[in-house]
Amino acid sequence: MASLRLCAGLAGHRSRLCVRSLRTLSGGMTVSQIDEEVAKLLKLKAQIGGDEGKHQFTLKTAKGTRDYNPKQMAIRERVFNTIIRCFKRHGAETIDTPVFELKETLTGKYGEDSKLIYDLKDQGGEMISLYPCITVPFARYLAMNKITNIKRYHIAKVYRRDNPAMTRGRYREFYQCDFDIAGQYDPMIPDAECLKIVHEILSELELGDFRIKVNDRRILDGMFAVCGVPDDKFRTICSTVDKLDKMSWEDVKSEMVNEKGLSEEAADQIGQYVSMQGGMDLAERLLQDAKMSQSKQACAGLTDMKQLFSYLQLFQVTDKVVFDLSLARGLDYYTGVIFEAILTQNGPVNVAATQNGVDEKAEEGVSVGSVAGGGRYDGLVGMFDPKGRKVPCVGVSIGIERVFSIMEQKAEASAQKVRTTETQVMVASAQKNLLNERLRLTAELWNAGIKAEVMYKKNPKLLSQLQHCEDSGIPLVAILGEQELKDGVVKLRTVHSREEIDVSRAELAEEIKKRTADV
Repeated sequence: MASLRLCAGLAGHRSRLCVRSLRTLSGGMTVSQIDEEVAKLLKLKAQIGGDEGKHQFTLKTAKGTRDYNPKQMAIRERVFNTIIRCFKRHGAETIDTPVFELKETLTGKYGEDSKLIYDLKDQGGEMISLYPCITVPFARYLAMNKITNIKRYHIAKVYRRDNPAMTRGRYREFYQCDFDIAGQYDPMIPDAECLKIVHEILSELELGDFRIKVNDRRILDGMFAVCGVPDDKFRTICSTVDKLDKMSWEDVKSEMVNEKGLSEEAADQIGQYVSMQGGMDLAERLLQDAKMSQSKQACAGLTDMKQLFSYLQLFQVTDKVVFDLSLARGLDYYTGVIFEAILTQNGPVNVAATQNGVDEKAEEGVSVGSVAGGGRYDGLVGMFDPKGRKVPCVGVSIGIERVFSIMEQKAEASAQKVRTTETQVMVASAQKNLLNERLRLTAELWNAGIKAEVMYKKNPKLLSQLQHCEDSGIPLVAILGEQELKDGVVKLRTVHSREEIDVSRAELAEEIKKRTADV
């Protein structure tokens, strides 16, 4: 049995070595006894864990996701604050909805993008899915709560079972920032405000040059009809046209003809229209077009497009807005105006280089992708209402991850340090045995609403405390010493200039607020 103990001690080795040792050293043991002991050893080996079949675990985030360090989070928070300020400036209130919905709520709402929906394993009697955008949950919320009028914003994470392109700011888990206006209003007034919001946000973030493309689903459908596209192919041809920002016209035409079964003549007629761009003048010209004027649907869309541009002129944003007949947006729920903001590379900003330094689109003025999109969806709420009651809606979604990528790159290219905290003052001491006084003063500042820090050491060196302020970007240091305690003052030091003044302890909080008002 000594041989059995030997094998048990070597259970991490391959089991065949243990079997060989048993048969060599077992002496008078029977075959059945040997088999029994081998079974025991194999069981022990399985409990301990051996080398065979051992999986080498790689510690990493899941595909299409990423972590964010404090510097990146500071940039993200700044972007979020800019966007939220804009939404609130336009009178929006906010809501929240669950991160997953019943599968049937999402089914049939996203067209060809339905394949991007994450289905969760059924563990509670309901088939549920993670939503790929927050527009459909918003429509469900309106219908369920019988809301017919609201201006709301919603910022939440969404999930898409997509092939991620992380160097282009494209992920499987990402944030969406949506602004929507629901209610029965006169045509194009809410739509114009949505475009104004996009203009304000992109201008304030200083991402670079941009343009906002607009079109109308009614114009598209009318165009398809007069070009000879069968009714049952409208949506699938629309999805193909939507690829024109990524594919050449030749490739788009090939997909229409060879994969979607459209006639070459119809595809050529579509090609003539989708190359058109302009403003109110283009809408007026198309209203006189021999073919487009035959479609009541197209004429209604073109009339509204003229009205939209008249409001955009009042909002002073027409310099960035273009009526583009190639804009399609593949989602099935759009019913009227659609729009998309495109950032054009101009200068050092290059989203493709954000993560790996590779310049994929170096030419000046080349589009680096959509940073916002939206449109009118008057029928979506009615899909959830038992009586089919419609609530007209229009909204915009900011492509926040791409914005983050650009902002991160700009921060890397800039020599300016990104602050990761908002600390206004560091409470420090120039002498030993003043921990209690430092903690007391820190508490006083916290109670006065001051963002303050203190070093977690009993007797830190003053130089170490000052260096921490330099490294963290803390603008002020409140220094205590024996003399300051006797005089009832605090020495307030400005870090970047090293200027020092004595401030009355009673007036310290107000002095700090005054000096950091613009920080």
